[in-house]
Amino acid sequence: MKKLILLFSLILAPASAYTEDFKTKLNLSPNNNSHKRFKREWIWNQMHIMEELNSPLPHHVGKITSSARNKNAMYVLEGEYANSIFKVREDTGDVYAFERLDREKKSEYELTALFIDRTTNKSLEPPSRFIIKVYDINDNVPVFVQKAFNGSVPEMSPVGTSVTKVTAVDADDPTVAGHAVVIYQVIEGEHYFTVDESGVISTATADLDRETQSTYEIVVKAKDSPGLHGGDSSTATVIITLSDINDNFPTFKQQSFHFKVPENVRVGSEVGRLKVEDIDEPQNRNTKYNFVRGHYRDTFEIIPNAFTNEGIIKPKKSLDYEKIKEYKFDIEATDTTVNMRFFKPGGPKSIAAVTIEVLDVDEPPIFSQPSYVYKVNENDLPKNPLGTVLAIDPDAAKRKIRYTLRRSSPSGDYVKVSNSGDIFISKHLDREASAWHNLTVAAQEIMTDNKLSDIESHTQVFIQVLDQNDNAPEFAYPYEPKVCENAAPGKVIIRISATDNDDMLPGVNFKYSLTTEDSNFTLVDNHDNTANVTVKYGQFNRELVKIHYLPVIISDNGTPELSSTNTLSITVCKCDEKGEFTFCEEAAKQVGVSIQALVAIFICILTILVITLLIILRKRHKKELTVLRKTVAEIHEQLVTYDEEGGGEMDTTSYDVSVLNSVRKNGMNLETGPCLYAQVQKPTGNGNSGTGEMAIMIEVKKDEADNDGDLLPYDTLHIYGYEGAESIAESLSSLESGSSDSDIDYDFLNDWGPRFKMLAELYGLEPNEDFVY
Repeated sequence: MKKLILLFSLILAPASAYTEDFKTKLNLSPNNNSHKRFKREWIWNQMHIMEELNSPLPHHVGKITSSARNKNAMYVLEGEYANSIFKVREDTGDVYAFERLDREKKSEYELTALFIDRTTNKSLEPPSRFIIKVYDINDNVPVFVQKAFNGSVPEMSPVGTSVTKVTAVDADDPTVAGHAVVIYQVIEGEHYFTVDESGVISTATADLDRETQSTYEIVVKAKDSPGLHGGDSSTATVIITLSDINDNFPTFKQQSFHFKVPENVRVGSEVGRLKVEDIDEPQNRNTKYNFVRGHYRDTFEIIPNAFTNEGIIKPKKSLDYEKIKEYKFDIEATDTTVNMRFFKPGGPKSIAAVTIEVLDVDEPPIFSQPSYVYKVNENDLPKNPLGTVLAIDPDAAKRKIRYTLRRSSPSGDYVKVSNSGDIFISKHLDREASAWHNLTVAAQEIMTDNKLSDIESHTQVFIQVLDQNDNAPEFAYPYEPKVCENAAPGKVIIRISATDNDDMLPGVNFKYSLTTEDSNFTLVDNHDNTANVTVKYGQFNRELVKIHYLPVIISDNGTPELSSTNTLSITVCKCDEKGEFTFCEEAAKQVGVSIQALVAIFICILTILVITLLIILRKRHKKELTVLRKTVAEIHEQLVTYDEEGGGEMDTTSYDVSVLNSVRKNGMNLETGPCLYAQVQKPTGNGNSGTGEMAIMIEVKKDEADNDGDLLPYDTLHIYGYEGAESIAESLSSLESGSSDSDIDYDFLNDWGPRFKMLAELYGLEPNEDFVY
């Protein structure tokens, strides 16, 4: 393998040159073991071509030549555009272009040159790359990057103020002198704006007034450098907007304004609007309104509204028709922020006359003061009023006023207000219940027809209840003291303090004392409204007394001096050697019942007694009514209820019929004695009782009927709770049939003879008749 260094060079026009050197390895003889280094060179002419040539195709570009000598060799081109745009003669190496080239589309082409053997197609030289440059000609017109441009500049700007910049692009080669140079020119609107060589547009005059013309549309042309080939141009539109500055003074649209407003207009509300004209935009309107005549600047203020070009008149204080019926003043409109460059001395001033007429309205009464404060001692009931509220009619009519209590806190009828405004106390006031009483008093005008006006005003009345010493002091806490049964004398058991529902002023002093000295305890005053309970003798006996009740008298130093007795329940406990409690009896807690609870209990007991009395009276009345109904001659029936009934028609084993027949024929004398009904018991089993038991029961019931003097012995209705097992008649009892709602008419029983007379009377009663069994 031998390395060969090949030199490629491309000599272009004065604008460029291209040279490529390279080295490569070439094996000339594969059978030769010795390697020799040879130097080969590609030799060709300058490779360049002008774009857009007008001569006939093909155009000669250059020539490639190899220093190798081989008659059987030929030149070949390879690459993207080889054998299409560019072709080479095989024998001479001349390169031709078969299309007109455009540098703006492609400025250079890269190809590869080959020198090969025609027979074997083997390379005789290593491939070499080279570039064909396309020379530029000035054949493109400058083109703006956009069709329209926008710009903005403040009105009245000085000459030369920059507005915006336009840009045009020339596709020609910028490395060629003059080919890509663009010249700008304003062809429409040149009186107002200019453009420099870089495309910056500036103002050409200083009197551009937005209020006269706010938008300008100019046309700018871009062309090549003069004297060169081409000379064509393009244009673009530039829209320039003048931004506003504050260069105009406000002026009133009319010389005078007249407004009417009721006297009860609210402070800060709108009275009227002063219309001004300021042709500047809202952000540059800074109108100020000044009072130039009239001393009412403390009564009214004028608030400018830049968006509506108006000055809004608002009252700064309440208006009063009875005092001032009309306001007149002059207002000047000005703008202190106008640029002084545009100020014209001696110009007209904008002044307008303003008249505000106040209208009379029926106003509510006005109290002499916004609130009233009165004081009263608790538990006092003064005959004279605490004070008087006063309101007057502000209108010219000066009507009389009536006062009414609207609200009171706390609620109740403790305080009353008369029609004339006097404040009275109707009940004793307790400071401990409420130290202040707050009232809302309304005032209304009395109209000519003695009716009250619909409008009213209010004031607050505050009544302070002054404290009196009417509460005795008492324990501050529910103390539960404990003491060891072996406590030594002087041992402090507990420190007690007191509280008083009265006003605890700094000078309040409590005194503590015992009701008796015959106790194992004593009190030591600490002189700070507290006292210590100490052991007097010591050695308590738990077996004898487990809880000691110590009455303590607590008194205050008020006027009058009050005291109360409070009891301490001191529990005697077992203690260890350290004096700590080990076992204590639970002190019985005192249970108190309030008066309300006692009243409720009494009412409940009374209610129970009344209900009980009513029940007894009702039972007694029923008993008397029953006795009365039994004496009625028409009723000769006794209802006797059994827990069983006799057998049915097919039950002949439950009793002996012959016994009944014998009793009917021969009679049966039974000794008069106590009723044996209680001795009769319900037969057990399924009803198959003996005939002897049934016969005895029948005889007993007959004996009861014979010995009952209140009823006739023969009218006895037997009701059985048991029937025979095989009876198809079911229950024969008619006891429940009387309460049915049957519509059967039983008048036919009267036609059945005297034996059915009783049934006819029973079932023939009217529904409204009352019959008691």
